[in-house]
Amino acid sequence: MKIVLVSAVALIDPDGRILLAQRPEGKSMAGLWEFPGGKVEQGESPETALVRELQEELGIDTWESCLAPLTFASHAYDDFHLLMPLFACRKWKGTPMSKEGQALKWVRANQLRDYPMPPADIPLIPILRDWL
Repeated sequence: MKIVLVSAVALIDPDGRILLAQRPEGKSMAGLWEFPGGKVEQGESPETALVRELQEELGIDTWESCLAPLTFASHAYDDFHLLMPLFACRKWKGTPMSKEGQALKWVRANQLRDYPMPPADIPLIPILRDWL
């Protein structure tokens, strides 16, 4: 089974809320809410991929030194196995804005379960809730 490496981030604002992005129509798992991020390309580290993805998807700049490793998800889907490190980030430049048509929402950690998420993301919720 193919292993897909995806890097994700819990962007945490000064009020302690976490940014979620809704997968747009036309993508697999459309309508589900997830932590921003994306696939790690050949030759990239998970941190480098996140810096790139945050610029492409949300128009914000951050630095690898601002990404704190938090936990990871390991989940078998039907046609691939997802390995997803999750980083926490509290420092970036700019205001997160949807650049790829996805809805964005700032959510408190204790409200994350109110949002339908891909199966790989669900085990990350209690870790974030306990951490914050």
